[in-house]
Amino acid sequence: MREFTLYDLFVRNARNNHDSTALISEIAGHENLSFGQLLSRCDRLAASLHNQGIKSGDRIALLSMNHPGFYILVGALAKIGAILVPLNWRLANDELSYILADCRPIQFFADDTQLGKARELAEPANIPVVKIEQALTASDTTPLPAISLEPDHPACIIYTAAVEGKPRGATLSHNNLLSANLQVITSMGLNSDDVNLAMLPLFHITGMNLALAVMQMGGKNVVMEKFDLERTIAITGREQVTIMGSFPPILARITDAMTETGTSLPSLKYVVGLDGPDNIKRFEDVSAAKFWILYGQAETSGFVTFSQASDKPGTAGKQGLLSNFMLVDENDVPVKQGETGEIVVRGPLVFNGYWKQPEANDFTFRNGWHHTGDLGALDEGGYLLYKGRKPEKELIKPGGENVYPAEVEAVILQHQEVEAVSVIGVPDSRFGEGVKAVCVTTHGSTLDAKSLIEFVGARIARYKKPGYVQFVESLPTLGEDGPIDRNKVKELYG
Repeated sequence: MREFTLYDLFVRNARNNHDSTALISEIAGHENLSFGQLLSRCDRLAASLHNQGIKSGDRIALLSMNHPGFYILVGALAKIGAILVPLNWRLANDELSYILADCRPIQFFADDTQLGKARELAEPANIPVVKIEQALTASDTTPLPAISLEPDHPACIIYTAAVEGKPRGATLSHNNLLSANLQVITSMGLNSDDVNLAMLPLFHITGMNLALAVMQMGGKNVVMEKFDLERTIAITGREQVTIMGSFPPILARITDAMTETGTSLPSLKYVVGLDGPDNIKRFEDVSAAKFWILYGQAETSGFVTFSQASDKPGTAGKQGLLSNFMLVDENDVPVKQGETGEIVVRGPLVFNGYWKQPEANDFTFRNGWHHTGDLGALDEGGYLLYKGRKPEKELIKPGGENVYPAEVEAVILQHQEVEAVSVIGVPDSRFGEGVKAVCVTTHGSTLDAKSLIEFVGARIARYKKPGYVQFVESLPTLGEDGPIDRNKVKELYG
């Protein structure tokens, strides 16, 4: 009696805004869809999947650049209770194979750009591969009532970066995503006139947040495969885009283009994401839009803190309307204002847990709080100052992607000429942060930086490969025979 699912969002929009445009497709060969047409496509796909035997709790994988079929899959799977697993197409085959083995999908959707890769990945596990276009053309009109779902029923699994060498699936519920939508809508004052440019990957939580929040308010989504500077500028003007997401180097490139051409993009009101204070100020100087800064992760269904960056430049914003967080020490005792502690979170945005990882969940959810592994401090005004990751969960973020040093180190150590390595994050003018490998090689090695970078890029996602390599005679350690002293490595080579 009290349920409201993602599918109900599609029903509500079709009832209230039946003929209004829901999706504007910038993908060749695909038409725009009204909310009524979108619901009809969702219903047909849901009936087709149901009649193929797909049931509540089954996983459906998606390997695709941004595509209108994503939205149809969200609605169709919500109607039958199946779980969407959107995959990062930048990952290497070995990484994707691990994810497929972990979540065991019943079916695998892919767009034209990823179809060959999907078939190669699916063949060993005998998973049927379906072109995402079939989400748009499903013709099964069998009446199918939506099944009843608990609010915490899983809606999707987003695989996060590998803390200990293997990615973990953050399971997000219908309640998680709808709550995240409402927080964005209310904080920013979104309404049915808003137009989201869906250019950030929809397999990432920020891209998904903005797309679903604008849809929940009855606004439009303009779908493009990925960020392209010239098309972004043109589409923003043509479709009167009001909101978009941004991670380095997107904002700097848009600002440069606006400055060079004198374009002001007057319709644009909000840009959401991460960037440096200087880039943000430069953008706001040539635009009427406001940049919204945030702290969040897939495990919190999006944003924990969220504010206009100009409110307090250099911070990560204030506590969101539906999130609760503290900063605690190693014993989970709250730290004093201004002191650094781990960010722990409660509220309806906290995820269900990692897929089939009970021990990791017990540890992450200890003492009734989700432990993010991130460090922060609060200033006197309640703004969060982000202080990086805890040592065991150290993270590098090139261009908004997550890279764990341990994962890159494990690959580098597979090279027969590398004896020891420490991977650290360093400042990068283009991507905000870059990946640097500080290596000790074997005696007589002729290994060069370019060869090592190519070695890594052939084995894991290319955005994880080092952009910088330095060869040294030895690495500092904690004690005579202790582990590598990462803080000392940063001090010496960062």
